[in-house]
Amino acid sequence: MFYVVRHMPKKKLKGTVVSNKMEKTVVVEVERIKEDPKYKKRYQVHKKYKAHDEEGEYKIGDRVVIEESRPMSKDKKWKVIKKL
Repeated sequence: MFYVVRHMPKKKLKGTVVSNKMEKTVVVEVERIKEDPKYKKRYQVHKKYKAHDEEGEYKIGDRVVIEESRPMSKDKKWKVIKKL
């Protein structure tokens, strides 16, 4: 008896590189818009993610796409896919 294992698709986020001072790691700030449930006012929320960058090719200010991956360290669970 065989079971087909279907994995969930990996999450992808777009953001801006805000730091590249670590080796093989960049910090990417992702901005999203939330809406207040009662008053319907929209506001921006920012979150920073540490992402793996093997070659060290991304610089501060670059717009990038990051994708969920296996944990590479305590904080690093994303990797940079491409530059926008």
